[in-house]
Amino acid sequence: MAEQRSSSAPDARDGRDETPLERWDRNLVELLQELRVAQTGVQILFAFLLTLPFTNRFGAVGPVAKTTYLVTLIAAATAAALLIAPVSFHRLVFRQGHKPELVRTSTVLAQLGLACLLVCVIGCVLLVVDVVSGTAWAAVLAAVVAGLYVGLWYVLPFVRRNRWRRLG
Repeated sequence: MAEQRSSSAPDARDGRDETPLERWDRNLVELLQELRVAQTGVQILFAFLLTLPFTNRFGAVGPVAKTTYLVTLIAAATAAALLIAPVSFHRLVFRQGHKPELVRTSTVLAQLGLACLLVCVIGCVLLVVDVVSGTAWAAVLAAVVAGLYVGLWYVLPFVRRNRWRRLG
């Protein structure tokens, strides 16, 4: 049995003694746990955005701010849909024997959801700083936040992954 476990594991380099199905189960649990964090952030930003048009100052914002608001609102709604979709997907295909496909599809949905969350965060920073400090500061700070998020969410993992591949 142990021989079958080791030889059939998709990636035995990590030293885990698990079957492919156990690995897919673990991957799904880890993914769903990660989604809980992202979903909370999206829900908070989405709630914030839903209240903005009902404030007194919103009527006085210019067309650029209103366009930014609409793009940000749609990004938040899309992020919420993409980040919650794996939960619904899991419930609908539960016990159907398609765990690898579920994990692969859910991973893509999560990555797309995080990209939409990035747009949402940048849009929120742009909107708030524009009201507080003006358009010039809003553009600068939104660009800094965009650079920070892109650096931490995408550049750092890609650089590390490529380094690890080169090192074997």
